[in-house]
Amino acid sequence: MSCDIIVASEKAIFGQPEIKIGTIPGMGGTQRLTHAIGKAKAMEWVLTGDQYTAEEAERAGLVSRVVKHEDLMPTALKIAESIAKNSQVTVKLAKRAVNASQETTLTTGMKYERDIFAMTFATADRKEGMTAFVEKRPPNFKDA
Repeated sequence: MSCDIIVASEKAIFGQPEIKIGTIPGMGGTQRLTHAIGKAKAMEWVLTGDQYTAEEAERAGLVSRVVKHEDLMPTALKIAESIAKNSQVTVKLAKRAVNASQETTLTTGMKYERDIFAMTFATADRKEGMTAFVEKRPPNFKDA
């Protein structure tokens, strides 16, 4: 639950079984799960301790996608390669904006996003990205 993007094998099983041994999920498990799938589903998962298939986890919003077991690593690597092609400065800023949405109000989050958006306009990568778009070519980001 601490990952930015979760790709699951069709064979994966998810759950919060701690209730069955007399405790609760620790290390932020109740908090992260609630943010990921909402209060109603999190309550069911935490209070029953039941197990859920990868497809159920995807429907709940816990995982980004479910793939055949043999496609798990190739799919994860393809996503990572796609992210790596982008400006890493901007990727970091985008992650900050998305993560902030989990810890603040919508109004504060919108202001934070606006500030980060403005920050990107001071980067060489933003200029390169927009120039490449106009010139219909792939950008050559320098992470600056």
